[in-house]
Amino acid sequence: MKIFKGFQKGVNLGGWISQFAKYEEEHFRTFITEKDIQYIASLGFDHVRVPVDYNVLEDEEGHIKPSGFGYLESCRSWCEKYGLNMLIDLHECYGYSFDPLKKDMDRRKFFYDEALQARFFALWTEIANRFKAYPNQVAFEPLNEVVLTEVVDAWNEVATKFVKLIRSICPTSYIIIGGVNYNAVLSVPKLRFPVDEYTVYNFHCYEPHIFTHQAAYWVFYMPSDFRIGYPKTIAEYREASRKLTDDETTAIFAESTGEIGVDFFDKIFAPAIEAAKKADVPLYCGEYGVIDLADNEDKIRWLNDIHAAFRKYGIGHALWNYKEKDFGFVDERFVSIKDKFIQSL
Repeated sequence: MKIFKGFQKGVNLGGWISQFAKYEEEHFRTFITEKDIQYIASLGFDHVRVPVDYNVLEDEEGHIKPSGFGYLESCRSWCEKYGLNMLIDLHECYGYSFDPLKKDMDRRKFFYDEALQARFFALWTEIANRFKAYPNQVAFEPLNEVVLTEVVDAWNEVATKFVKLIRSICPTSYIIIGGVNYNAVLSVPKLRFPVDEYTVYNFHCYEPHIFTHQAAYWVFYMPSDFRIGYPKTIAEYREASRKLTDDETTAIFAESTGEIGVDFFDKIFAPAIEAAKKADVPLYCGEYGVIDLADNEDKIRWLNDIHAAFRKYGIGHALWNYKEKDFGFVDERFVSIKDKFIQSL
């Protein structure tokens, strides 16, 4: 399988210009600075994934905000200074959000609404034109986590149009695209869009979800006092999951899934690896991680297992998250295992 060179070991800058608590210029100026990029580079990372929401880059009428693009441009400059690459991920676009806390969001409409898509492509035209001069450093990800499985065909159509648009502006920039069901690894084989030597299949991995998202306040069925360790048997994770939700779309319920450990990731990654090999494209995991509420030693064991699978297959990856967002590895909860954590990375 091809290797996504320059994007093998990364970290997300979530919570900066995406999923922020409040739209505030002071936050944008101070949450991530040049010192953070310097520190990330010092740990041996080769790239950052930068989630950005549309309302940082444009107003509600679609007019461009130069200040918003200024944050992306500053980040790119800092990354260049410290030898990092950068992936721009449009985390939310006008008319669509994956965020489960936005309960009134129609997560289907965007994929069938030509006006919303025109707005989406107009913003991406602006992004591509502003960063087309850096094809070896800056990569593009059209949209974070398509939630609904039922829009798979419509999403492939949008992705096809996106590839054609970006290629007309940036012929040799990397394009990273994932599938449905929150960009689940098992959705990778359903991707259908034109590929070339600069396209990459993408997925996110928080499996077993019942472990990595234990007590997560944004998971509607999750009790705040729920705790579970790692590793447990696949039967234990399935039982705990069934007690909390009727949703059995996660990989732990796949018939081919074996026991928890490195082999678990081998098996759930296998269909995606096969699809990437068939298309002759690299494979990339744009998000993975464990909530800060989990036991620290359990976090290390999980990270060691998933990293072993990433290394085995040459899968590039970006940890969620650098700072805050309940996963930040520079936060207080990680202090006691900081050295082990960095070693695992």
